[in-house]
Amino acid sequence: MARLTDQQISQALDDLPGWERVGDAIEKRFVFASFADAVAFVVRLAFEAEAADHHPEISISYRRVMLSYSTHSEGGLTTRDIDAAAKANAVFDQRYP
Repeated sequence: MARLTDQQISQALDDLPGWERVGDAIEKRFVFASFADAVAFVVRLAFEAEAADHHPEISISYRRVMLSYSTHSEGGLTTRDIDAAAKANAVFDQRYP
């Protein structure tokens, strides 16, 4: 799988509300009403990540979840990261519109 160019990454981020590029990764912070909601989101996302065999770096801090995607085997961002970020947004939007 090929790494995305800077232009491809910028274009992809235009369609991913809240995501930003940080070095060779993309990141987003999600905020929830409670710690339980934050953990439930991560659990739901875990099933999607397993199905795609592409896993984010996850940080949970009370009601906040920080996700970071990068394709480490390629040394940067690929379509797998963009697709995973879109799926994370969809999981969030399904439960927390």
